[in-house]
Amino acid sequence: MDPPTDPSRAAGPAHLALLIAAAFLSALYLSWRTLAAADFLYPLLYEPAGIGVHIDEFAPKNRYKRDFGETTRAEREALFAAIGRAIRQHGRGLETLTYHDAQGRELGVLLRSPEIIHLQDVSRLVHRLETAGLLALALIAFHLVFLRRRRLQLPGAGRLLTLVATAVLATVGLVLAIGPKKVFYAFHETVFPADHEWFFFYQDSLMSTMMKAPFLFGYIAAALVALALVYLWALFLLAVWATGRRSQPPR
Repeated sequence: MDPPTDPSRAAGPAHLALLIAAAFLSALYLSWRTLAAADFLYPLLYEPAGIGVHIDEFAPKNRYKRDFGETTRAEREALFAAIGRAIRQHGRGLETLTYHDAQGRELGVLLRSPEIIHLQDVSRLVHRLETAGLLALALIAFHLVFLRRRRLQLPGAGRLLTLVATAVLATVGLVLAIGPKKVFYAFHETVFPADHEWFFFYQDSLMSTMMKAPFLFGYIAAALVALALVYLWALFLLAVWATGRRSQPPR
């Protein structure tokens, strides 16, 4: 007697592509929100990335702002966190950020007008990307319901993650081949208005100095992708479970 036939069918390439794209965007969103809650690891990276030494070198050379070198590490971490919060709140409060010495005496206003405009541009971009991330999460939920009702099964979570990890490694290799700085500059030239300044010399910008831009962003990008892969693994496990993937009957 023939074994019972499993009525489920494998999800096709279009379903897999949709799921992988939505899951990857969702994972990046979740990773972003997690890092945002941890101030993008600025306190942890402060010493390894040489941020304090960098500030000590360039803060005294600033042509517009004085005495930033008198700020403490705690003050710099608080300012970085405040910029992050303002970006997630549509740029509100950027113009009122001030820096202080160890005794709490106000030394000056942190940001110049071009820096505020740039951070407002960043805020708008972040808002769009976060909206896309939320929509991607909703899309995954609806898609999994559809797959389950149609009894379409997914490959194992390991296989799905391997596909994405391979693509990520290829992308990283391409970025390294082109040059991270070139990619960083090309990205800014593409997404930000042409008449808005986004490149700031350390001597002109306390923002760039305290962030050691763009080097700090490399550390953050690596953490973002690494954590996103963890979230992606969890999402794939959830997707495989939700669609009821079962082993084939023994033959």
